[in-house]
Amino acid sequence: MTPLAITGARVIDPATGHDAVTNILLRDRIIAGLGNHRPPADADIIDGRGLVLAPGLIDTGVFRADPAACHAGGITRIVLMPDQRPPLDDPALVAFAQQMGKPDVWVHPLVAATRGLAGQELAEIGLGQAAGAVGVATGRSGIASSAVMHRLLAYSRAFDMVVVAHAEDTALTAGAVATEGDYATRLGLAAAPAFAESLAVARDIRLAEATGARLHLRQVTTAEALGLVRAAQARGVRVTAGVTPAHWLLGETAVAGFRSFARLSPPLRSDEDRRAVAAAIADGTISVIASGHDPRTQEDKRLPFADALPGMAGAETLLALALSLVRDGTLTLAAALKTMTAAPAALFGLPGGTLSLGSPADLMLFDPVAPWRIVGDKFVGAGNTPFDGLPVQGRVVMTVKGGDVVWRA
Repeated sequence: MTPLAITGARVIDPATGHDAVTNILLRDRIIAGLGNHRPPADADIIDGRGLVLAPGLIDTGVFRADPAACHAGGITRIVLMPDQRPPLDDPALVAFAQQMGKPDVWVHPLVAATRGLAGQELAEIGLGQAAGAVGVATGRSGIASSAVMHRLLAYSRAFDMVVVAHAEDTALTAGAVATEGDYATRLGLAAAPAFAESLAVARDIRLAEATGARLHLRQVTTAEALGLVRAAQARGVRVTAGVTPAHWLLGETAVAGFRSFARLSPPLRSDEDRRAVAAAIADGTISVIASGHDPRTQEDKRLPFADALPGMAGAETLLALALSLVRDGTLTLAAALKTMTAAPAALFGLPGGTLSLGSPADLMLFDPVAPWRIVGDKFVGAGNTPFDGLPVQGRVVMTVKGGDVVWRA
């Protein structure tokens, strides 16, 4: 491969703490040089002045491998949920999923926790790991049976596999499309209490503590549940938490006019919960920010609110929405990038997420202040987003995967 040098950019590596204007050299699909060295004569040179260079984003908990959307969003690796057709409950399916995006986007699948994601019989977790799974997940919904969840955590502990859980009490959330409260009542929407999340979080944390398993709560969206996670982390439980931008930027009023694009899972919460999510990101209780990329078709979303399927396209807007945390002073730029690079890489044991010498040449170049407006119809992938029309700042200029430029603005 022809070497590639990017010069004059502000290079931020959250994994090592490096933050300086410098040059970077990519050769043979790895990072071969970092510093104010002169690029070799045979290298292609890209002028990065005025831009930020960072590791390619690692998007966790993605429901669809969408290379074009990932490239536009600076994403070079995804952790794929097992909610596929058919579910990833078989080692052969896990192995197939792992090959889907290569070479442009590497897919790291999660094996289904139970057969058919039905929540009853454990799947072949160990064989799934051998086939390439980087963790095990309960899927879009939680496991109702405490006995099954206990067995899952105990079994996963033997393989040191992180268990990715959807934390909602399914008995309380069955049929619900919104969070219980005055607003849902005025709209006449079937709703579940917000504590449906904290009930499940409390149970899963207790089981993780008893088994010594690694537990990742894919989305924690309420103040009460975040308090439980914070307390568990303080006493040494191996629990981490993630969230998507919608749950700190949008509240329950975003469903006004029965906007089905704002039908999400978990549903949007109260303003108090929304502020609690931002505070938990600031203090590190939430360590991973993900897009929740779960695009739906127009036929799935342009329905009465209660009939529309939950989900949104998030890959192309992940960086810009996460940078809102930098503009409002919640996180530094390096800390915000860490939630989408070094932190998920460490959680799932993935290569990448760093710009250290010898690491994969996966990176993105972006303009942190470039203004643009989110318009779903202009997405390169599916376009259903509750942020349609929102003005944002921060845009990916180039995505590099394995030393190859796979996307340019």
